[in-house]
Amino acid sequence: MTRVVLLGSPPDPIASPPPGGQPLLPADITLASLPGAPTVYGRLLGQLASVDADPVTIARPAHAAAYRGHAGRVLESPDLAGDLRTLADVAETAEDDLLLFPADALVHDELIYQIVKAKRAALTLIVREERDEDGPEEPPIEDAEPEIGAKTIEGLPQRTRAGRGRVISVGTAYHAVTRPNAVLLGPILLRQRHAASLAEAARELADMVHLFGPEDDVTELLVLGLVRRGVSVGVRGRRDLFYRRVRDQREADEALAEMAGFNEDRARLNNAVKGADGFFTTFFVSTYSRFIARWAARRGLTPNQVTLISIGLGLLAAAAFATGTRPGAVAGAVLIYFAFVFDCVDGQLARYARKFGVLGAWLDATFDRFKEYAVFVGLAVGATVSGQFGDGEGVWTLALVALGLQSVKHLVDFSFGAANRRKAPVPLPTLALTVADDRPLRAALEERRASRSTGVRGLLKLWTKAGKFRPVHWARKMIVFPIGERFGAIAITAAFFDPRVTFLTLIVWGGVAATYTLTGRILRSLA
Repeated sequence: MTRVVLLGSPPDPIASPPPGGQPLLPADITLASLPGAPTVYGRLLGQLASVDADPVTIARPAHAAAYRGHAGRVLESPDLAGDLRTLADVAETAEDDLLLFPADALVHDELIYQIVKAKRAALTLIVREERDEDGPEEPPIEDAEPEIGAKTIEGLPQRTRAGRGRVISVGTAYHAVTRPNAVLLGPILLRQRHAASLAEAARELADMVHLFGPEDDVTELLVLGLVRRGVSVGVRGRRDLFYRRVRDQREADEALAEMAGFNEDRARLNNAVKGADGFFTTFFVSTYSRFIARWAARRGLTPNQVTLISIGLGLLAAAAFATGTRPGAVAGAVLIYFAFVFDCVDGQLARYARKFGVLGAWLDATFDRFKEYAVFVGLAVGATVSGQFGDGEGVWTLALVALGLQSVKHLVDFSFGAANRRKAPVPLPTLALTVADDRPLRAALEERRASRSTGVRGLLKLWTKAGKFRPVHWARKMIVFPIGERFGAIAITAAFFDPRVTFLTLIVWGGVAATYTLTGRILRSLA
C-alpha cells in the first residue's frame, strides 16, 4: 500500500507567467481531446486510484472547494510553510510508503507504475540539462563555485545536481549548488522507513520559508531536506514516457498533442524486458519474446500458464535427448531453446500485464532448476541408450558433477543475496539546512569517496568502472554463466556434438563462473 499526497498549489514560475494570464488550478484545466474530457486533476486521480483510493490533496483554502468535488481528502494550507507542516503531519502518521505528486501533472500510466514499483528507498523524477557542445568550456567541478541557478527547464528552476544515479545536492533561492545540472520535476517516492526523516526536514524547512522564493517547489524543498539528512534519493528520467506540468489551458493542449506522439504501449512492452539480462537473452531471445508476451496478454493467458508451457517444453527436451539419436538431440536442442524463450516470456508477461503472484514467483524459480536438471538426466540417459560411451558411467559422473556444481553456485548466490540485503548501507554525509551552500557537503562526499577508493573497495570500484566499456560489460555478464548462456550452451553442444561435450562445457564454464563469483562475493564481503 502507498499513501498518495497530491500537491494542489504549484509554485510560481521562475520565468514569466504563461501567455494569456496567471496559472490555473489543475481542477479547472480540461483535457478536451481525451475520452470524457477530464480535468488534469481528475485524470491524475483516476490514474492514481489503483495506488491509493483515498489520496490526500493539499490546497489553499480558496481553492479547496474545486478539489473537494473529487475523490479523496483535501487538507487546507494557507501558504508554503503550511504545506510543509501538513506534509510532516501526513508523514508522521503514515504506515505505508509515500508518493508525492504535483496535482498539475500530465503523465503516462506506465511512468506512474514504474515510479511506484522502483526498488529505491527514495526516488525522484528529473530532467537533465542538455549539454551545449559548442558552448564555452566550463571549469572542472572542483574549481566551480556554488550558485543560485537562474536557468529553467519547462518553467522550473535548474537548481539540482544529480550524478551516480542519485541527487547530490539541491538548491533554492537561498541554498547555492555547485554546477546544477538537472531539474526536479515533482514526483517523489519515499519508503516508509524514511518518513520520519521527511517529517523532520519538512518542519525545519517550514521555519525557513522566509528565505525561499515563490518559485521554490514543495517537492524541491523536500528533496533538499532528505539529501541533507543523508537519505540517498535516486533519480530517473522520463525516458520514452511522457510527463509534463501544465499551468494553463494552452499548455495542456500543447502537452496533449505532444503526448499523442509517444507510444505508451511500446514503452510498456520494452520496460517489461529486464534491463540487466545476459548476452544470450538480450540478443537471441528478448528481441522478439516481448511480442509473444504481448500476444499472450491480449489473449488472456496468465504468466503461470506460460510457465507451465515452459516446463512442458523442458520435459519434452529431456525426453528427446533421452532417445540417444541425432534427430532426438537436434529436437531436444530446439525444445530447450524454446523452453527458455517461454521462461523469459512468463516474466515479461507478468510485468506487461501486471499480474504478479507468490505462486508464479515460486514456480518460475523452482522449475527453472527442475527443467535444467531434467535435461541433464535426459542427456545422460541418451548417452547410455546410444551405446557410444560403453555403459555410460563416465557420462553419468559428468552429469552429477555438472549438477552439483550448478547447485552449489545457486546456493552461494542465494545465501549471499540474503546476507547482502541485511547489510546496512554506508551512510551518506549530512549537512544542516541552515548552511547556505553545498561546499561542506561536497567536501564530505569527496572524503567518503576517497576512503572507499583504497584497498579492496578501490579494486572493486575499478572493476565496476571497467563495465562502462561494452566488451567488458558483456564479458562480465557471460562469465557468470547465467541461465540463458547455460541453456544456449546445452542447445548448441547437444545439437552439434555429444552429451559428453555438453557436460564438459557446463563443468568448465561453470567452474570458471563459480570461481569468479565466489571471489567477487568474498571481496565484497571484506569491503
